[in-house]
Amino acid sequence: MYVVNQYQVKLYQTSNYKQWNDFVGQAMNATFLFHRDFMEYHQERFEDCSLMVFEGEKIVAIIPANRVGDTVYSHQGLSYGGLVIKELRIKDYLLVLKAVLFFLNSKNILILDLKIIPKIYNQTLCDEIDYAFFVLQSTIYRADAYLVIDMICPYEPNRNRKRALKKATLLQIEIKEELDYTTFWKTILTPNLQERFGVIPVHSYKEIKKLAELFPKNIKLFNAYQGDVLKAGVVIFLMSGVVHFQYSSGGADRTDTAALDILFDYIIQKYADNRYVSFGSSTENGGLKLNSGLAYWKESFGAKTTVQNYYRVETKNYNRLDIPLL
Repeated sequence: MYVVNQYQVKLYQTSNYKQWNDFVGQAMNATFLFHRDFMEYHQERFEDCSLMVFEGEKIVAIIPANRVGDTVYSHQGLSYGGLVIKELRIKDYLLVLKAVLFFLNSKNILILDLKIIPKIYNQTLCDEIDYAFFVLQSTIYRADAYLVIDMICPYEPNRNRKRALKKATLLQIEIKEELDYTTFWKTILTPNLQERFGVIPVHSYKEIKKLAELFPKNIKLFNAYQGDVLKAGVVIFLMSGVVHFQYSSGGADRTDTAALDILFDYIIQKYADNRYVSFGSSTENGGLKLNSGLAYWKESFGAKTTVQNYYRVETKNYNRLDIPLL
């Protein structure tokens, strides 16, 4: 454990399991992805380097992270990360981050690489990281266009989407919430990803099934059928105030049946009491290429753009956080 000012930094240990998860449940910018059960379903792939920051006996911040050589990443097995806090004044936030960087530097970690939590997941204003990383003269090396519907505005798909929804209704596309991920994974999602992008799903069907069993309130599968034939499926992640489309895919005739369109529309309306509906990123190649067709499809439901930044900072710069403290 290292102490800077009144803050102590230590590496997460399995003995901290309950402490960590309790803090995640109370933090102002955390989701269930930071629960240790979610982080550790693929723990053999990563060298965990998660950090906990204490003030006395009280946890004030955590960073879900892993290590590769002389770099610590906000966990590469997660969609986002960064400094997770309960409540801190901005002065204390800077001191906590300084303590983290000092600790990492003392462990011969040269770089801290953070993919910031999209702002839609913050329970309140929580943008201290942007100011801190400006002071640290860090680099934004990637920015993803994140498409989101703000449900504070009336939900209004455009004319093309309404036409597709009418088609799906006439074809009697039926939507079901289901627990068996196997058929969607094997017959639609995986073949589509392989054919269109040359990749496979991040989670195997066994992994997503296990996670859904661990987090039944947060992970749900909805499938769209025409008769008995599966035409499309969607896996959503439910967080406080946010419903996120984690996986979605339609069959080869998805344009003809509009099954995916009506599936999205169904979920948007079913979870309309949430503040945000997240469609995720529409960028590729480290954020440098916009998939304009995909972006338009999301925008046709009423989604607008927010940005997820990726920061890279040299840990030796920790003393720069003293500059703004007058």
